[in-house]
Amino acid sequence: MSLYLEYMDEIATRKKDLGLNPKPIDSADLLAEIIAQIKDTGNERREDSLKFFIYNTLPGTTRAAGVKAQFLKEIILGESVVAEITAEFAFELLSHMKGGPSIEVLLNLALSDDAVVSKPAADVLKTQVFLYEADIDRLTAAFKAGNAIAKEILESYAQAEFFTKLPEIDETIEIVTYIAGEGDISTDLLSPGNQAHSRADRELHGQCMVTPKAQQEIVGLQKKYPNAKVMLIAEKGTMGVGSSRMSGVNNVALWAGKQASPYVPFINIAPVVAGTNGISPIFLTTVDVTGGIGLDLKNWVKKVDVKGNTVFNDNGDAVLEEAYSVATGTVLTINTKEHKLYNGDIELADVSSAFTPQKIEFMKAGGSYAVVFGKKLQTIAADVLGVKPALVYAPSKEISIEAQGLTAVEKIFNRNALGVASNTPLHAGSDVRVKVNIVGSQDTTGPMTCQELEAMAASVISPSVDGAYQSGCHTASVWDSKAKANIPKLMSFMNNFGLITARDPKNAYHAMTDVIHKVLNDITVDDRAIIIGGDSHTRMSKGVAFGADSGTVAVALATGESAMPIPESVKVTFKGDMKSHMDFRDVVHATQAQMLKQFNGENVFQGRIIEVQIGTLLADQAFTFTDWTAEMKAKASICISNDETLVKSLELAKSRIQIMIDKGMENHVDMLQGLIGLADKRIAEIQSGENPALAPDNNAKYFAEVVVDLDQIDEPMIADPDVNNEDPSKRYTHDTIRPVSYYGGNKTIDLGFVGSCMVHKGDMQIIAQMLRNLETQGEINFKVPLIIAPPTYNIVDELKAEGDWELLQKYAGFEFDDVDPKGAARTQYQNIMYLERPGCNLCMGNQEKAAKGDTVLATSTRLFQGRVVEDTNEKKGESLLASTPMVVLSSILGRIPTIEEYKAAVEGLNLTDFVPPSADLSVEPQAMPVRLIG
Repeated sequence: MSLYLEYMDEIATRKKDLGLNPKPIDSADLLAEIIAQIKDTGNERREDSLKFFIYNTLPGTTRAAGVKAQFLKEIILGESVVAEITAEFAFELLSHMKGGPSIEVLLNLALSDDAVVSKPAADVLKTQVFLYEADIDRLTAAFKAGNAIAKEILESYAQAEFFTKLPEIDETIEIVTYIAGEGDISTDLLSPGNQAHSRADRELHGQCMVTPKAQQEIVGLQKKYPNAKVMLIAEKGTMGVGSSRMSGVNNVALWAGKQASPYVPFINIAPVVAGTNGISPIFLTTVDVTGGIGLDLKNWVKKVDVKGNTVFNDNGDAVLEEAYSVATGTVLTINTKEHKLYNGDIELADVSSAFTPQKIEFMKAGGSYAVVFGKKLQTIAADVLGVKPALVYAPSKEISIEAQGLTAVEKIFNRNALGVASNTPLHAGSDVRVKVNIVGSQDTTGPMTCQELEAMAASVISPSVDGAYQSGCHTASVWDSKAKANIPKLMSFMNNFGLITARDPKNAYHAMTDVIHKVLNDITVDDRAIIIGGDSHTRMSKGVAFGADSGTVAVALATGESAMPIPESVKVTFKGDMKSHMDFRDVVHATQAQMLKQFNGENVFQGRIIEVQIGTLLADQAFTFTDWTAEMKAKASICISNDETLVKSLELAKSRIQIMIDKGMENHVDMLQGLIGLADKRIAEIQSGENPALAPDNNAKYFAEVVVDLDQIDEPMIADPDVNNEDPSKRYTHDTIRPVSYYGGNKTIDLGFVGSCMVHKGDMQIIAQMLRNLETQGEINFKVPLIIAPPTYNIVDELKAEGDWELLQKYAGFEFDDVDPKGAARTQYQNIMYLERPGCNLCMGNQEKAAKGDTVLATSTRLFQGRVVEDTNEKKGESLLASTPMVVLSSILGRIPTIEEYKAAVEGLNLTDFVPPSADLSVEPQAMPVRLIG
């Protein structure tokens, strides 16, 4: 059967079973058959073939795009004649193909001696921004050889006409409201983790946004208000918490945005989203990628008494009053010049934060990629011509405050800033381009990152990136048909692109399903690095790391750069002493609880950097704190360590990178060996005193300072989803932190889970220690299933060498087998301990899940509704979060223990080595910031 007939069968099945349109074409061989049928004027399939060629072929560097570009070139040169596609129309189609093969064709035509085609080709090239070094080199060589067209194109680029000739954004935008949920809306509502396998199939994945009922309600609003854009709202909450999730924004844009190009299916842009408390910072970055609008509504405000004091209810929560209504179906207007939100003539809110000069540029250009590439292209072209680039884009916002020191994040940004005009230190609020040192792509968003790289015509990783890794942890639990179809293709693409990959496309080394954050933490070998990763928990304990959408990851891989404002910081220090029965996880939870108490329920961490003075805690253990800062709604976190601890962390990182080399994971540019070299250099700088461990200046300015009192932490702390709170906005927030005594020893659980990125080797050792302790008290029986998923193979190997793994095996009723991994998700659990394959496991919710309606106690980070456990009609699923010893003991008892039972079970165990620094780690300010690149 021909590929075309196979495609037609797929179309029929897709329509019959799913009610969907034909899947976009990326196959070169299929498109070649389609073109043959177009050329055959009498072919019965010609009409459909034309539609597929024009409207259903993916652009960029897909194999199909190369075939399409070449056929369009034939039409332009008259070598092929297609009545329906004139030369003029062929140029228009090339203009929508973004880059790669289309740019090559346009350059061939523009730089040819044929004046009939060179001029229109040049006109199209002037609108394009996705050009790379080889493209610029061709233009440069032609310009130096006296080619007038090349000069004309370069002059256009130096003036950034690809941007200036775009239409301005509308002065007024009419919107109609749709409340998507009350309280914080996680991106799991917009793009559920259990549907991760379909993210790259945009139309199919769009069917999982919120609910089918909600989708039809949105369609109904569009029909009723055809001139308005539907704005999805998180009422009494924040929109997009938990993850950047490009697929979430894609889904919103699919239902409530606009089509980016008439010739590219299911790629929509410019959605409008909003929240009472604004948009989660990591999600807002993703909104910017699509040129969308994210509004901070502030439509609910804290009630105050006659003295101006906040009024609290019986639960200690601030009472909220509605400042104005955004009930579903309310028609509002955004004035983009005044930066105001109106209901008719009534001003409701100032929305200036959504319309900064930079964000307006993203909206005008159709997304942030076009601006990032445009700025780079303009700079290069001007340099070739020997002129200054025209002042077209909003200048980098450079804020420098005299006599004010630098926070840790300000120091990192100053060091990595690109294209900065001033020599003075940059402070928070500055908006700059920065060098990205480490990039991570994870396996459920990776296929989308591949699509983004193809769409922006990137074919090789930027040489300025120090290290990049493609993980396999999100699909580690079950090697099912979906994983087998998606993951090998992903690994092959990323391996060819230049990343270190968890799986070897050639099968020369064993698949590594280590949790991505742990690997990125190991390959980060500089405490002044900037890390971008395709997961919200990309929060390293060295350097500063930002969770990002698949597209921002793609830009970082392709350019080695990112652009963002320098965030404000909150300083976190500790006082007092830890009690011996406390785990460091309890310190993490208590930090959040004490912060909320200190600031009357206001989350001062939200959207800011948490600079925590960990001091003597190694990077592995410190990661437990930085990881949880995603749930604190912080933008990122930085661990401030002393010199000795940082050197030990870097030595540990070196040893683990060497293990990756020994396994055969090194690539053709010796990326891993290069990281070891960078680590050696950094260690030498620290030990010589030339450049000590990163520390803030003692006169730096913080948005707030939080002092965590360890003396107040006298019992384990549990993050509770509070699923039955009568106020829906208080459910699933991560802000309800309760002491174990709250449950009185009566809260039963159905399943325990120790795993995901929140645990480290010490947690596995704690399990073994507890089992040894309990052995002396009698037979050990699990009242409920206990699932253990170590985060990395290194930990398993080290536990085997030290004897602890043998003890875990003794009590395990199941142990993973890499030779024969599970081919289907487990649907029923026995009351035994399961030793699962390293990876994310239950935390992802896309493979293994608890039974519906279960109460799960986990070391995970996710308590979102439906993530780890779904609801039944009779009972809501609960995912409570606690420390490793708490989960293990609860699994044995079948309930959350009393404080007395807990203390007895951990007596004599070394739960943590955390001791707060004896003095503030801030330093005397430097005279001038050190910049890596000017």
